Amino acid sequence: MRLPAKEELSSRKPLLRDVKVVDFGWAVVSPISATYLGFLGATVITVESSTRLNIIRQAGPYKDGIPHPDRSGYYTNYNTGKYSIVLDLKNPRGLEIGKKLIHWADVLVENFAPGVMGRLGLDYESVQGINPSIIYASTCQLGQTGPHAQFRGMGVQGAALAGLYPTTGWPGGDPVGPFGAYTDFVAPKFLVSAILAALLYRHHTGKGQYIEQSQVEAGMNFVGPALMDYIVNGSVLHCPGNREPNAAPHGAYRCQGEDRWCAIAVYTDQEWRAFCQAIGSPPWTNDEKFSTLLGRKENEAELDSLVEQWSLGHPAEYVMDLLQRAGVPAGVVATAEDLHKDPQLLHRQHYRRLNHPVIGLHSYEAPAFRFSNAPVFFERPAPCLGEHNQYICTEILDLTEEEYRSLEKDGVFR
Repeated sequence: MRLPAKEELSSRKPLLRDVKVVDFGWAVVSPISATYLGFLGATVITVESSTRLNIIRQAGPYKDGIPHPDRSGYYTNYNTGKYSIVLDLKNPRGLEIGKKLIHWADVLVENFAPGVMGRLGLDYESVQGINPSIIYASTCQLGQTGPHAQFRGMGVQGAALAGLYPTTGWPGGDPVGPFGAYTDFVAPKFLVSAILAALLYRHHTGKGQYIEQSQVEAGMNFVGPALMDYIVNGSVLHCPGNREPNAAPHGAYRCQGEDRWCAIAVYTDQEWRAFCQAIGSPPWTNDEKFSTLLGRKENEAELDSLVEQWSLGHPAEYVMDLLQRAGVPAGVVATAEDLHKDPQLLHRQHYRRLNHPVIGLHSYEAPAFRFSNAPVFFERPAPCLGEHNQYICTEILDLTEEEYRSLEKDGVFR
């Protein structure tokens, strides 16, 4: 299928062009979810605090290594295209502006611990009185109910509670966990799907919806085989390193150069024969003990050593290309620099440059999907803290200039 050129899409409207979203969240899950809705064309306003800064505004890497809320690459990458307003929701007039935004919105997203929004008078029951048809999405570590619902944590703790840590690490060693706060990047995909379903339901019925998500339960979807093995067989998965029960060789193998690696996975005897032929059929590949998957598994440590002796003599890119052409799954263990130079990602325009008011021109990750008959909205960088206070109040909420100045004087945008 040929995707339309940019100029062909310019006259077509985004899928969520009429949807308005207010994001009360911080950290990652709620902001990423709202950003995805923005990619589909929704207008997204993020409500922030200057006294309790979004934690990822305080996370590096920073432009030029200078810590500042508007210089965080972490924050900018996950808040593309939003408008930012700073509100003191404990100030009665600030809370009133928050309620006006709720009245304006179609979707509210938040990811505070259970009870936080309620203490502000912004729980779902209260918000229904402001906007009966709103779709209200709450996401937190363990859901809104249950004996451990008040547990507070980040995606690192969520990944541990979801059973992901015991599956990563070397046999006999300590669990190391997956890279980063894993559930923070898993949960938004589920939450956005639920919000889109609720928008469709409202389109047909006119009724709003309350959505509540457990980020841990979202993460558990990614250990499904291990959960089933325990349910059926009573087996508990422990750190397997790079080993895979149904493949050998299977792992990341050192290659020529400093810290260069290539991941290789051989599942079938056909792939094994193709692998052997591709690397020139050295004598050890003809050893009978490696001729079957069972034999390769029984002698896996020796096999890994032999494969790495071969791979060390070649650049990782060469190893990947050679094996892929032979039909063997293989991929370079890419660094951030590799990704920005990758010809496939360059062709797909996965990294796009936007001009941020403080950081300047820099790369953003575009959404990993395209539509044949609609554009993906990707035109503005992430906002600076409170960058759109006045615009939101006077242009979106229709306050007068005098009303805005009065709110400013009363510390609403503190």
